[in-house]
Amino acid sequence: MALSAPIASALGQPQLNLPVVQLSAGMHGIRAQVAATPEQRATGLMFRREMPTHEGMLFVFEQPSVQCFWMKNTLLPLSIAFLADDGTVVNVREMQPQALDSHCSDKPVRYVLEMNQGWFAKRGIKPGFKLTGPGGKPFGAF
Repeated sequence: MALSAPIASALGQPQLNLPVVQLSAGMHGIRAQVAATPEQRATGLMFRREMPTHEGMLFVFEQPSVQCFWMKNTLLPLSIAFLADDGTVVNVREMQPQALDSHCSDKPVRYVLEMNQGWFAKRGIKPGFKLTGPGGKPFGAF
């Protein structure tokens, strides 16, 4: 039985059964779970003990704004990329497990992608790099 994000978070369980989208970072595929509701975004990747190399979580917000994230109850070291509406990387930050300091976008964004720590750096993905959606479609077209 799937738990709602608030219940899963209260029980210390990772949220399950989120929608998935396939993204591309050049030749690198990404299988991203989509956190689109306030409850899903609030829980994010909390309580997960592992995540496959090419998997991550895409946070989708209703409108662009400066987005800030922390690592409360998040057990994995993560890299976070803040993305413009067209999938262009605005900035990337490294985040340590369970740290409470904020990691924010350099400008207003609607999309944020969390991957295992070092994923973006290992692939040379920096500000200005453009991700695409399924089948190479423009980023926000999914």
